[in-house]
Amino acid sequence: MWILENAFLIPLIPAVSFLVILLFGRSVIGGDRVHKVGITAVGIVWILSMIAAVSWITQVEDATSSKSDDAEHALVSVNEGLSASGPIAGDAASLDRDLHLAAEDDGHGTDDGHGYAAGPDPVRATTDGWWSSGGMDFAVGTLVDGQTVLLLVVVTSISLLVHIYSSEYVKGDRRFVHYYAFLSLFTASMLFFVMAQNLVQMIVGWELVGVCSFVLIGHWWEERPNTDAALKAFLTNRVGDIGLLVGVIILFGTFGTFSIHEINTRIGDASRVASETGGPNPYHFALLMASIALMAAVCSKSGQFPLHTWLPDAMAGPTPVSALIHAATMVVAGVFMIGRLYPVFFEGFSIGTSSINLMAFIGGFTALIGAGLAFAQWDIKKVLAYSTVSQLGYMVMALGVGAWTAAMFHLFTHAFFKACLFLGAGSVSHAAHHTFDMREMGGLRKYMPHTYKTFVIATLALAGIFPFAGFWSKDEILLGALKGQENWYPVMLAFGCVVALMTAAYMTRVIWYTFWGEYRGHGHPHESPKVMTVPLWILAVMAVVAGAFNLPTPVLELFGLERFAHLVQTYVEPTHYLNAIGLSHPGPEWEMAAVGLALALAGIAVTFLYFWRNAGPHGLTERNRYAKAGYTFLEQKYYLDHLYTDIVVGSIKAPIARAANWVNNNVIDLVVNRAGEGARDSGRWVYRWIDQGTIDNTVNALGSGADAGGQGLRVMQTGKVQNYGSLLFGTAAVVAIVFVIVL
Repeated sequence: MWILENAFLIPLIPAVSFLVILLFGRSVIGGDRVHKVGITAVGIVWILSMIAAVSWITQVEDATSSKSDDAEHALVSVNEGLSASGPIAGDAASLDRDLHLAAEDDGHGTDDGHGYAAGPDPVRATTDGWWSSGGMDFAVGTLVDGQTVLLLVVVTSISLLVHIYSSEYVKGDRRFVHYYAFLSLFTASMLFFVMAQNLVQMIVGWELVGVCSFVLIGHWWEERPNTDAALKAFLTNRVGDIGLLVGVIILFGTFGTFSIHEINTRIGDASRVASETGGPNPYHFALLMASIALMAAVCSKSGQFPLHTWLPDAMAGPTPVSALIHAATMVVAGVFMIGRLYPVFFEGFSIGTSSINLMAFIGGFTALIGAGLAFAQWDIKKVLAYSTVSQLGYMVMALGVGAWTAAMFHLFTHAFFKACLFLGAGSVSHAAHHTFDMREMGGLRKYMPHTYKTFVIATLALAGIFPFAGFWSKDEILLGALKGQENWYPVMLAFGCVVALMTAAYMTRVIWYTFWGEYRGHGHPHESPKVMTVPLWILAVMAVVAGAFNLPTPVLELFGLERFAHLVQTYVEPTHYLNAIGLSHPGPEWEMAAVGLALALAGIAVTFLYFWRNAGPHGLTERNRYAKAGYTFLEQKYYLDHLYTDIVVGSIKAPIARAANWVNNNVIDLVVNRAGEGARDSGRWVYRWIDQGTIDNTVNALGSGADAGGQGLRVMQTGKVQNYGSLLFGTAAVVAIVFVIVL
């Protein structure tokens, strides 16, 4: 419990690392050694996160065993009552049935009737005195539960590997100190965000992550595309952040508090009462408005349609930054926020009773268009970026259909195999003359066996091939769309199935162009050093085994390990919120798993035949104008950048620019010109009448008078003493007369 109650240390350590590296990196530590400070700090945080995970698991076990004991005591009391009076057999039978369910609940505690094992409330630690405003005191604190612990493990694990990998990838960079300083701050910001106890803290962490991403995306700011990408990411996210602020204001106005726990609890209580009475939830309209506003923030931060356009351009930053941003930190912030405030969205969008809603549609549609765009890219990092857009859409879609656990499980597995793919792309670039263009690669499997093997493993996980991690998490998402809550989501299921096929196809295309055929690039490719390949192998292993963290019970029963089934469901789900809103779990559906696997294998098979066996209609875009138009549509990214830049921004910027230019020419320039002309005319007048007419004439007159006087006196200089004596006595007489008259 100590680490759970003092979890503030986890974001504090990398924040201190940021200050130490930034202030003392060059002068004290040494510019080429600052990575040791960052790696050490994140390593300590990783250990603390693991301790926090163990502590939380222990707390869950204690809570569930305690509730099981309470149920047994209740059964004893009921049986005693039966022996005494006999009329309450129905109550005893009901309790006995609950205990029977508990015995079948994988040993994780009593079932609540919705398919959830009982769990503890989140650990909340508060430090008062952040600030006061309008008579309201704001406190800063931490909220730690299973969802928090899951993100702590993911963020610190990926960040640690990125820190290690970067020590070679960014070695010798002119801003090596700057890079590691903001890498630490980025990690601290994300950790602060996931542990936020209230919405105000969440906003602070949200914005800090955005600022750090701006700095790291534009790390090589000397090149204009990098600066443009950083600005695009920053400004696009500011658009969505307006929605975040509006949503938070609505929630505060509705509930009178910023506390996440209190808001979720009150929604759950209202939902329970509405369910028992058959009436509507009194907060429904406010929650609907808040959900719509907050979805704007999710669309910007997590790259959902239509605000996803910044995310592929963010590949301008260093590849390790891309791995950190697109795998485990910034882009999953929106998904995490939905999960953290899930009662808001669940009740606002009526997820439990609908067959389509805004969140589910945006997620499914984003998954589809992201997968389509990945086919038209030649930059390997942009392929992975659009893949991230697609997979984030998968997660949002899962949350939209009520598959909370599936979404968080996919977030967990995706972090490892997508980080492996990004770092693999960086390894390829590092060895292949620093290019990301797949047309300048090829045949690299012969030169880079470690990179090739890890890349293939991560690709199979992303494609959802059995038994890799992605297979298990994607299957749960498709199952959630199929069986849902009260209704199923047919449109979302169709989106998910199509994307499963497309994902396998475009990733097989990447492997063909990058690792097969003959090398088409420059220089002599070679395997990356161990400091880069070891993190790749660690991530590849996780891409294989991460699926084991939420295996269904029937699978583990084959090995007698059913106690380890549904670990994410058992230890990560915030049952204290989800139970109240009545969220339920669908049971395993092997037919759906088989369909998902068949689609992935079909995608690989079709692409294999097309590239390796030269089958299919090659050159179709050159022969068919419709095919060419379709490919151009993808190549131009659905013309969304054109829409935003040239039409939306242009229609606003151009009139404003013309108006500003008119004001500049006709108002500001007029004032400046008239002021200049007035100053000029005033100067001429002063020059003519004051300087020349008065001052110069006076000086000239005095000079002339002095000259005349001098000439007169000069005549008197005869050299005769008697003349000088006469002048002297004459002058004395004049002076005497003056004194007599005056006095």
